[in-house]
Amino acid sequence: MSAAPAPPPTAPDPVAELHRSGSLVAEYPRLPALLRELGENERQRAGRLLSRLSPDEVLAAHPGIPTVSVAVTGHGTVAGLVPPLTMELARHGMLLRPHVADFGGWLFDLADPASEVYAAGTDLVVCLPAAGIVFDEVPRPWRPEDVERVLTEKVHLLGKLAATHGTSGSGTLVYTTMPLPREFTSQLVDHRSRARLGAVWREGNARLLGLMDEHPGLVVLDLDPVLSGPAALAEPRLETYAGTPFAAELTAAVAREVAHLARGRSGRAKKVLAVDLDNTLWGGVLGDDGPEGIEVADGRTGRAFQRMQRVVKQLASRGVLVAAVSKNDLEPVREVLREHQEMTLREDDFVRVVANWAPKHDNLRALAEDLNVGLDSFVFADDSPYECGLVASELPEVTVLHLDGDPALHAERLLADGWFDVRDLTDDDVRRPERYREELVRKDFLDSFSSLDDYLRELDVRVELSAAAEADVPRVAQLTQRTNQFNLTTRRLQQDEVASLAGSPGNMVLAIRCGDRFGDNGLVGAVFVRTDGPVWHVDNFLLSCRVFARGIEQGCLAALLEHARAEGAEAVAARYVPSTKNGKVRDFYPRNGFDAHGQSEDGTADFRHELLEIGAVPGHLDLTVRWEQEGTR
Repeated sequence: MSAAPAPPPTAPDPVAELHRSGSLVAEYPRLPALLRELGENERQRAGRLLSRLSPDEVLAAHPGIPTVSVAVTGHGTVAGLVPPLTMELARHGMLLRPHVADFGGWLFDLADPASEVYAAGTDLVVCLPAAGIVFDEVPRPWRPEDVERVLTEKVHLLGKLAATHGTSGSGTLVYTTMPLPREFTSQLVDHRSRARLGAVWREGNARLLGLMDEHPGLVVLDLDPVLSGPAALAEPRLETYAGTPFAAELTAAVAREVAHLARGRSGRAKKVLAVDLDNTLWGGVLGDDGPEGIEVADGRTGRAFQRMQRVVKQLASRGVLVAAVSKNDLEPVREVLREHQEMTLREDDFVRVVANWAPKHDNLRALAEDLNVGLDSFVFADDSPYECGLVASELPEVTVLHLDGDPALHAERLLADGWFDVRDLTDDDVRRPERYREELVRKDFLDSFSSLDDYLRELDVRVELSAAAEADVPRVAQLTQRTNQFNLTTRRLQQDEVASLAGSPGNMVLAIRCGDRFGDNGLVGAVFVRTDGPVWHVDNFLLSCRVFARGIEQGCLAALLEHARAEGAEAVAARYVPSTKNGKVRDFYPRNGFDAHGQSEDGTADFRHELLEIGAVPGHLDLTVRWEQEGTR
């Protein structure tokens, strides 16, 4: 009898290899690429290995790595969140600095502003409530009415704790909804009572989700969509003996959602979805099959591609810049987008349709230049392993999604990592694709002029510099979080922090709006100024990349300097803090009349303007200024 064939060799786990060689700290910047290729089991192991690293050692070796300070508390044992969260943040190029609260100490942690979760500099406080906070306090035996009473009390308490954190804490407080374990439903033997319990529980979670509307510094993660996947709610033995309320799969899913939140909060959410067409948005190859032969809604796989198109259209409607990047001739592609009756996506859903035979990485570079956004803002989705591999090799900044295999899974893979997630969506976000399309028209308009000055004169640029109103706060906060290139200090602020500054004596938060002959660009910038002394301080100046090179920043700064002089200020001070992306504005203040006043080893530079000679507002700007909010005079 012949021996059984040997099993195929398993691929080496690169993270485990780095651990064995003692190189994890030295190679930490490689982790995003390495973790991307690992399966779920290998990622779990990687999380355990990475959570053993000292954050201080990693930072000493790589000072530029973004660090996220997270305090974790909740019902029962919550330390299990740290390994998967460490891995998820590493996958996105970030480093976790965790603090894990004591067993079951969530109430004391959040009620006491002197507790560790309120430590200065904490970016996220993650509280994991669970069904136990309710069922531990119902009478025995219990009825759905008892659960309703205790659940109402707990949601009210969580709201009060969110208010305490809003006034005394830093960063963002994160709750999860509370899944209802089958164990409790099954204790009710009649279906009417089970239905009543389900309704009570859903109403409680709905109120918990609604707390976000009352507390700007709160995010509530809805676990229902997570539990619709393969994640199990709990493992009975771990819950009973270790007090761990969530199973490993659900804990990993929560870690993934928290990492998405941290990524968005740090300004690393993606902005552009560059998507292939053939066998990605429709079935078949247009050049071979023709418009009549591609599968869009009918056919064996047509419904899968229709589903993918609906998802992409929905993302575009929520402010994601969707571009088609395809190896095809342009006119047949346009014909399909304009005329194919079964297409969900149309040409105006895309900010740009790029169809040619150039290498896709070259097209992505050109697209980034046209849109004036960094390549690290891109997600590239394609079914071809060759194209995905080439883009990943040539443009490592781009996030590459290989949509291989069954097209019914394309949409799920696109959405799995929440690349475009932000806490809030503003009206400016929703209009972003339209404004970028207008910007591309402006570029075509520019090409018709022989000089930039002639172009700017004909562009009819209108700018408003005004004190930020309450309605402006979400957009201003978002600009601090998402603007990277023209951001002089890269200080990220949450809505409550912006609102506090805007309403604080001795501070000005100024909003910049602009428009031109092609349309309204909306709220595109902000200036934060301290005015509580003889020397005013510009704490930050930021401007959307969509409106660079139009003189807007020079005009607004000149108006601010004139206002400072008129108000009796002796000088205006400002600071530039370097980041990996704002190097193009390092000389912004010197170019506008500021003198250097010292520079630290990390490149942070201080400047001062004595208000003696102030540059003029560029002549092509129509600038309107309002230093006080309407109704405050």
